Amino acid sequence: MKLDRITSNPNRMNGQPSIRNLRLTVHRVIELLATYPNREEHVEFWIVKEPPQ
Repeated sequence: MKLDRITSNPNRMNGQPSIRNLRLTVHRVIELLATYPNREEHVEFWIVKEPPQ
């Protein structure tokens, strides 16, 4: 399984793992999933659209 969506850059967000080199950390995503266990609420709060491949 290729995990190219999770990146780590020492110059961005203090080197924390982030989603696709954006300023959205993996830690924040896990916090949101814990806060909004209902998937619909989570999607409404953070809509992350995948680029066409």
